[in-house]
Amino acid sequence: MDRLTEMEAFATVVDQGGFTDAARKLGISKSAVSKHVSSLEARLGARLLNRTTRRVSPTDIGLMYYDRARRVLTDAGEADSLVTALQSEPSGQLRISVPTDFGAAQVAPLLGDFLRSHPDMTVNMVLKNRYVELISEGFDMAIRIGELEDSSLRARRFCETGQRLVAAPKYLSRYGRPERIDDLNAHRLLHYSSQASGNVWKITAPSGEVRQVRSPGWLTVNDGQSLLRAAVGGLGIAYLPSFLYHQAMAEGLVEDVIPDLPREVVGIYAVYPPGRFTQPKVRAFIDFLVQRFAESGPDTW
Repeated sequence: MDRLTEMEAFATVVDQGGFTDAARKLGISKSAVSKHVSSLEARLGARLLNRTTRRVSPTDIGLMYYDRARRVLTDAGEADSLVTALQSEPSGQLRISVPTDFGAAQVAPLLGDFLRSHPDMTVNMVLKNRYVELISEGFDMAIRIGELEDSSLRARRFCETGQRLVAAPKYLSRYGRPERIDDLNAHRLLHYSSQASGNVWKITAPSGEVRQVRSPGWLTVNDGQSLLRAAVGGLGIAYLPSFLYHQAMAEGLVEDVIPDLPREVVGIYAVYPPGRFTQPKVRAFIDFLVQRFAESGPDTW
């Protein structure tokens, strides 16, 4: 017989004080309850209940076994409830951390559709240009761009973005167009101060070699939109992700500075706490992101 069934029958007899009330509680016959308890005692080789014509009570061994059995049954019930909850409709608040530029340009415009599809949810999107500690800072998930740090977090890549050197036509007309990576050292460079590498660009040459461009920078800011505006204004050359420059390039406000360079591709990930189960609200939002970015195509981000 099933161990949990035997445990539940025994524990219910102790809780109810007898076989008749236990049978009524479990919705089975009195003989079935007695059979389960007898099978348990036979398997364990111990008498767990003292039986008289008027009363049923646990033995000393039975009382100790009851304490542990009740814990096991409680854990089993909670496990069942957890799985049921995880398969239920997403609800509650979803708190997410998103890089400022990507969140403003790409995620914020999608939130209306997501919330309309999940009326029992609310979203608290916090725009930050740093890696937050998900659990200690109270976030359900985060979006991260580029190489991920080693951690116990789970991650799902839902899209990627290209990076290119861009500058305004008027800048290139005034200062000339660099033909090689080495030529960048003679130009005015615009840097993003939140990059972990500092004012260093890692650029892949046509040969496949990764080259480093080090420069104090003509301008350094911690906001991608400001960096794009500086490039559009002709202040210098910026190294930007496509979700920032694609519209400006389509309008002719900036150009690809060295077209022969390979397109740099950077992954964009949803990261969330470890565990065998993913909260329905987190799973729903990640699935939504995967679908929407697959529909939009890489030319927009």
